[in-house]
Amino acid sequence: MSWKSKLNINRVFTITYGGTKLFFGVGGIRYISNIFSELKNKDIDRVLLITGRSSYKISGAWDYVKNSLEEHGFDYQIYDRVLSNPTVDMVDEAVNIGREFNVKAIIGIGGGSPIDTAKAVGCLLAVDGNARELFMKREQPGNSLPVIAINLTHGTGTEINRYGVETIPEKKYKIGMSLTYPQYSIDDPQLLVKLDKWQTIATAIDSLNHATEAATKTTNTPFSIHLSREAAHLVFKYLPIALIEPENLLARYYLLYASMLSGIAIDHVGTHLTHSMEHPLSGFNPEVPHGVGLGILLPSILKLIYPAVPEILTELYEPIAPNLKANPGEAYELAVKVEEWMFNIGLRKKLSDYGFTENDIPELLRLFRETPGLRSGLEATPVAVDEDVISMIYRESLYPITKR
Repeated sequence: MSWKSKLNINRVFTITYGGTKLFFGVGGIRYISNIFSELKNKDIDRVLLITGRSSYKISGAWDYVKNSLEEHGFDYQIYDRVLSNPTVDMVDEAVNIGREFNVKAIIGIGGGSPIDTAKAVGCLLAVDGNARELFMKREQPGNSLPVIAINLTHGTGTEINRYGVETIPEKKYKIGMSLTYPQYSIDDPQLLVKLDKWQTIATAIDSLNHATEAATKTTNTPFSIHLSREAAHLVFKYLPIALIEPENLLARYYLLYASMLSGIAIDHVGTHLTHSMEHPLSGFNPEVPHGVGLGILLPSILKLIYPAVPEILTELYEPIAPNLKANPGEAYELAVKVEEWMFNIGLRKKLSDYGFTENDIPELLRLFRETPGLRSGLEATPVAVDEDVISMIYRESLYPITKR
């Protein structure tokens, strides 16, 4: 039995990183009262809640937040129209509500979509402008209203880093950029037990990709590699448990911890090719969940980069590929192992399952070429990549790697 299973997951601890004070552990949602008390002492008493349609209620988070808002005498408005792969129009709708209501802080409740949107709203309420201008320019705003993040998934790490992603629908540009750190965040595993199987898989695969990219990026550091190795190993160990036992708090705890670690890792060094190639997929077809798109691309990208960084990837993927010897010739073996693992946990989708064909590749290449910020991921990949390589990866990802 390892120390992980003996740790008291009900003891809430705090981490301060990048200006964020994060409460982590089972029962962390109770600390929302402490957060509201601190805000009230700063004369903040009018807030806008940014969330999706139902998860903030289904998770149980809203019960705590609503009671605490009323207890501390806050006035509040709710914007609950954030969808998966959110758009700049959603940001602007929420900003208009915030301006009319003269809010002084933003609360994001949900996964990456609501929290990313909350960050963008907080920035625009502080510096004016609109979301299209903000994301097309990709210049980090110099100010933001305080943002409070209540995290309901174990994938994005957005509760601990500065990034946000929004789509400009008429252009099909899905753009990520540096926005702001939340002032306060809550990571409470008990809020995640109602995640369905599909969300559980997709968000954990997002975390695994963050770890893979932060560890292998050309700007990697010992810090990013060590954070990423631990995050990847936690995903491999606890994701299968969470899928079989959705209410297993130990499994949810360590998946959430893995997500936080990989979120810090990408905040430290950023992502590279997998994220840059996924954004055109879900920009083109918003029905593709971000984590699923990353998982679809991952085997082919691992096959590409393994010869350049075999020692790192051997360590990261040791739990599911223990026989690798860091030999560059093992690239295809790792790709097959990863795809088999994803199929075994339930992620059996490939690009063709979302209607993509080879005829769509030129449009995906155009989006990769034109969407602001995506080429920086290409330049940070540990091997040389051009549009022929990108086309090859999209083509390989249409169907299972073992059937090509």
